[in-house]
Amino acid sequence: MKFIVAGVLFISLLLLVIIVFKKKLGLSWLTAFGAHLVLSAIVIYIVNFSGFSADTYIPLNPMTIGTVMVLGAPGVGLLLGLKLILI
Repeated sequence: MKFIVAGVLFISLLLLVIIVFKKKLGLSWLTAFGAHLVLSAIVIYIVNFSGFSADTYIPLNPMTIGTVMVLGAPGVGLLLGLKLILI
């Protein structure tokens, strides 16, 4: 079973590398991804320590940063709303 999973991982990695270099994407996508990652973490940090809502704290983990990366500013509102409703 581990051999099958490793094979699928290797094949998908190989296909991803082929797509990146065939489309001539280069490393510019990595710069944009990194910038979005850093800005998302900064926004969550600012919301946590701004005193906007003293009852909530959004942890800095890959799931919350990914949510803010994909959804942008509404993602922060979503996380705050979930935190207030669920806890």
